[in-house]
Amino acid sequence: MLVSDILKKKDTTLSFEFFPPNREINWDRLYRLSSDLLPLKPAYISITYGAGGNTRDRTHDLVVYVQKETDLTVVSHLTCVGSNRDEMKEVLEKYQENGVKNILALRGDPPKGQKTFVPVENGFFYAVDLVKYIKKYFPEMCIGVAGFPEGHPETPNRLHEIDYLKAKVDAGADYIVTQLFFDNRVFYDFCERCELAGINVPVIAGVMPITSKDVMIRMAELSAGSNIPARLLKSVYRAKDDEHVKKVGVHWAAEQVRDLIDNKVRGIHFFTLNSSKATLEIYDTLGVSDSDQLVE
Repeated sequence: MLVSDILKKKDTTLSFEFFPPNREINWDRLYRLSSDLLPLKPAYISITYGAGGNTRDRTHDLVVYVQKETDLTVVSHLTCVGSNRDEMKEVLEKYQENGVKNILALRGDPPKGQKTFVPVENGFFYAVDLVKYIKKYFPEMCIGVAGFPEGHPETPNRLHEIDYLKAKVDAGADYIVTQLFFDNRVFYDFCERCELAGINVPVIAGVMPITSKDVMIRMAELSAGSNIPARLLKSVYRAKDDEHVKKVGVHWAAEQVRDLIDNKVRGIHFFTLNSSKATLEIYDTLGVSDSDQLVE
């Protein structure tokens, strides 16, 4: 099923993001994760590339496996990193042959050791170029793109940033998934700015709970890192160990989710970091056992 069709059917969709393991021994862990989270009835799952596109082949293999072996709707991340147009065409043709119809089109971060993004020869410089290419040659594909509620570090002018996002939508993007955030007011403001710019596709909120102080630091170091509110920081710093940090993070994320659903957002996308525990605990905190209960 196309994600765009799913978004038309429910008040609020709930979905999960996984990443392919970088070692063979981690595949069993991923299968266990899937088994844990499938009872939550996600509307769809997405599968990422690694940093710099270094798990590209594993992403493609996992996407095809999920499509063929489960009843899940699967979204494959595709980035402009390390692929020229001919290679991208091969990937998309493989997906088409195997019934994969949903793509999240991203520019991607520069490979390790490369300060600025440089496309390969005959490649794609911006995500909008990738969107245009997919729409031209694979028009039946459903395409999602990224949004940045707190801004993108390479685009300090927030007016230009929304213009670039609108260009991706005008090129054929069907929906937007945001970078993670910890203050829902930031997300609501972003949605209003999208409306003012004439962007009328669904906007899905990206949520990821803090599960340790190290995870919080990594979040702050992301290329488009999110601001961590002082009230949340105080709670994390008061926690005596990472087990209590996780409780703080899960509680905070659960309240975010509760508020987002109450405000009837189009979708919530959980960045799972390939661990089911925090997501399961969010559902438990909200007193539900699956997505259907959560959105009723």
